[in-house]
Amino acid sequence: MSPCTVGDHDLPESGERVIVGIGKSGGGGTTAKAAGAEVFFIILVQLVVVNLGGGAGGTMGCSFSGLNALYDAVNGGGDVWINKNRFRILRQLGEGGFAYVYLVKEVLPDSSGLASKFTDASHLSDDGTYAMKKVLIQNTEQLELVREEIRVSSLFSHPNLLPLLDHAIIAVKPTQEGSWKNEAYLLFPVHLDGTLLDNANAMKAKKEFFSTSNVLHTFRQLCSGLKHMHNFDPPYAHNDVKPGNVLITHRKGQPPLTILMDFGSARPARKQIRSRTEALQLQAHGCMVLASDANDRLEFA
Repeated sequence: MSPCTVGDHDLPESGERVIVGIGKSGGGGTTAKAAGAEVFFIILVQLVVVNLGGGAGGTMGCSFSGLNALYDAVNGGGDVWINKNRFRILRQLGEGGFAYVYLVKEVLPDSSGLASKFTDASHLSDDGTYAMKKVLIQNTEQLELVREEIRVSSLFSHPNLLPLLDHAIIAVKPTQEGSWKNEAYLLFPVHLDGTLLDNANAMKAKKEFFSTSNVLHTFRQLCSGLKHMHNFDPPYAHNDVKPGNVLITHRKGQPPLTILMDFGSARPARKQIRSRTEALQLQAHGCMVLASDANDRLEFA
């Protein structure tokens, strides 16, 4: 099934058309009944979009969540499209605030799919699985923050910084279930061994500790990633380095791979302070970060 276009909403940086489609889960041939349901669904989507003002430069008049629910009722299952690539949600990995992270698997089309977008295949999954972050956006301020996270995440290319592979932001119509006005979908490589905090807590429960060698390797890799950010012009500060934002991937016969993630707080590192008020605001932000990090302390032997 081809993706259904729900408006031509330009992305803040890439300029690609935002395409959201709903596909039927499962393999094998499509029955006549299922094919008919798909045709019915596509026509219905087009009618809803036209009647409610969707289209180039307009506001999408139907919610992605609502279309998912409708398609599930008609055809028993749904996939997510991020631009021209289709993904099947396997399970939820975590959540926090208005963000949810899912393990997804690419449903490959006749072409090479996501692989066609990258010359560097190191970020592509061997088995087609990725991590998809879904953010519910309630107002303009939150929308700008997500756009800034997307922009900053797209700047960096380093083995110790989590790359953003693809993204889409769509407008949705608020429903009784939620008041959000937009939904953002961010696609990343998946690292199922968890964060440094997860690993530290698991080891502590077993009364085990990181070896000195692994601690040094982890520290060195983090410094390498941060150096990459600091070498930009202007340099960027991550502003939220903590064990919960450090992914660990165990490798046989090698030290663990360490990857810094979550660039939602990253900002240009050089700040010009023009007044005492600005200085106090900057100081208050630093205190808030320190208070947050107090819950992510690690213990080493």
